Amino acid sequence: MYKFFRLILFMFNPERIHNITVSLLKITKYIPFFNMLMRWNYTVKSPQLERKVLGLKFKNPVGMAAGFDKNAEIYNELSDLGFGFVEVGTITRKAQKGNAKPRLFRLFKDKAIINRMGLNNNGVDRALENIRKKRRQGLIIGGNIGKNTDIDNENAPVEYEKTLLRLYNYVDYFVINISCPNVENLQNLQNAEYLKKLLGQLTEFRRFRDIYKPMLIKISPDLSFEQIDEILDVIRTIGIDGIVATNTTTSRNNLKTSAKEIKKIGNGGLSGEPLTARSLEIIRYINQKTDGDLPIIGSGGIMTENDAINMLNAGARLVQIYTGFIYNGPKFVKRINKRLSEEYQITDAE
Repeated sequence: MYKFFRLILFMFNPERIHNITVSLLKITKYIPFFNMLMRWNYTVKSPQLERKVLGLKFKNPVGMAAGFDKNAEIYNELSDLGFGFVEVGTITRKAQKGNAKPRLFRLFKDKAIINRMGLNNNGVDRALENIRKKRRQGLIIGGNIGKNTDIDNENAPVEYEKTLLRLYNYVDYFVINISCPNVENLQNLQNAEYLKKLLGQLTEFRRFRDIYKPMLIKISPDLSFEQIDEILDVIRTIGIDGIVATNTTTSRNNLKTSAKEIKKIGNGGLSGEPLTARSLEIIRYINQKTDGDLPIIGSGGIMTENDAINMLNAGARLVQIYTGFIYNGPKFVKRINKRLSEEYQITDAE
């Protein structure tokens, strides 16, 4: 059924379809019993799926990755579609429009998406208004935070801290976005010296809070293993709680889409099936280098149920989907959780 609807949806501009989807999900809360029917149709309830990670109890290990619910508008509705957690954002201190349109492109032959959105969002204050609203019971919300594009990297720590301060009491964990390829020079924050300064300031801020909130960083799939080793050293030194692997890639290797079409699209971060093998490779590497002690959220290229299981087997404690949700439809979350509840032994892990 979804394949038929997808044919129609994919005839239209992808950003417009995304905005329509968000608007429709927002409307469902006003339709009597509709959200209850969504939960009944899409949710898999099983103690087998429950997991404790980062000191938080997740009802299942499948989350919506950052970028879908940029402004924290539909996290409850995504929960009704079966997600165990939702990562909102990327949220910046001030509202920003992002890059010029068009900035979102489908690569149907590759089951992929290229985006150069540029962290468009309504700013932390608007997100905070939405997050303060009542969430579904048991839903974990993560806050993915970044810096505005007009802030240089030298001043990034202060910018991240201001956003962290506003959101601190309202989300369950934070992801520090240092790897989006669509913001000029942002990926330079993955450099060890920049990273020490940024994460050091944020963890120092946290030290004086009454409640400890886990902090993770999201890394690029384009890093070398040597660069990943440097980041892991910083994580150990500073005391960061985990890592999200991975963000989108700037690579265009081995695509089925023609080189002419790729050139016409231009730059941006690529997600979807071409990223699967690299994300899996990085998760496995990080897990081995840290002896399985560092919590990993596997994100990037989860397009089938087997992809999710492979990432968990490689060492991820949780997984996130986005492009797989676009290509497979809302039942994709249910299919993953059903497979996990029937075939996969999820152990409690800290």
